[in-house]
Amino acid sequence: MAFDAKKFIPQAVEDIRKAVGKERCIIAVSGGVDSMVAATLAAKAIPSQLVAVFVDNGFMRKNEAQQVKEAAGKVGIPIRIANESERFIKKLEGVSDPEEKRKIIGEQFIRVFEEIAKKEKVKVLIQGTIAPDWIESGGGGRQTIKSHHNVGGLPEDMELKLCEPLRELYKHEVRMLGKELGLPAYIFERQPFPGPGLAVRIVGEISREKLEIVKGACFIVEEELDRASAEKKMERPWQYFAAVLPSKTVGVAGDERIYKYTVIVRAVRSLDGMTANFSEIPYEVLSTISTRITNEIMGVGRVVYDITNKPPSTIEME
Repeated sequence: MAFDAKKFIPQAVEDIRKAVGKERCIIAVSGGVDSMVAATLAAKAIPSQLVAVFVDNGFMRKNEAQQVKEAAGKVGIPIRIANESERFIKKLEGVSDPEEKRKIIGEQFIRVFEEIAKKEKVKVLIQGTIAPDWIESGGGGRQTIKSHHNVGGLPEDMELKLCEPLRELYKHEVRMLGKELGLPAYIFERQPFPGPGLAVRIVGEISREKLEIVKGACFIVEEELDRASAEKKMERPWQYFAAVLPSKTVGVAGDERIYKYTVIVRAVRSLDGMTANFSEIPYEVLSTISTRITNEIMGVGRVVYDITNKPPSTIEME
């Protein structure tokens, strides 16, 4: 049966009211479509009981916190910014295993919310968890593909009760909900962004240098592909970003031999994120991206384009 957003909304609002009761709730708003739709539903269901928080973990995209605050304001969701970047970065420095990264990030998010919850006397955490999050995180006889921070990264001793109104939905269904709820297109059409943020776009060990590289490279990739799709040079991908690889490769600058990091560009077409095909980007666009990254980001000496589908790969690097 086809998903009906109009029917889903009143049922979700009622389900949230039943699950929450009279308790105060905190919702994590990342600015992505999942959390914004969940927040909008929660604001309809329990407006006077809701505390909306954006946690800046230091692994967000360039200017992300300000953009999220502005977007939330436009849809009438009062939001507070919790700048916890130093806390997260220190916890993750030197960590290379992707599952460990996700679990550290998941736990730190919960600890931040628990601290806010104690001050605000909150008992319930509302999340924008969707079906691929818990499917890929494994459990219940399923193999773990990757632990999503909001599922596999949750600590066992978490004190907050969970409410996940979008848990059985897929990304395209959440986008339909966003449109039906009246959210602006730049929210419900926004490309997916991983909950752990840029931490999983730094392949291997995390460092502050690599973090600055991936922030700059992601900004360039998004800017150039947004421009190319707006100019009708190509179809806008479902998801597109850059990641930095762990090892350096040899290069040349003038007459000198240099070693710098390699950036991998990734862009895919998909419906729900469960499968994906790489996007066919025009060579002139790839050339512009490569030239900008190597010219504007000092630590990068090589740029490559990933042409692997999902499966066998995943969309993100980790």
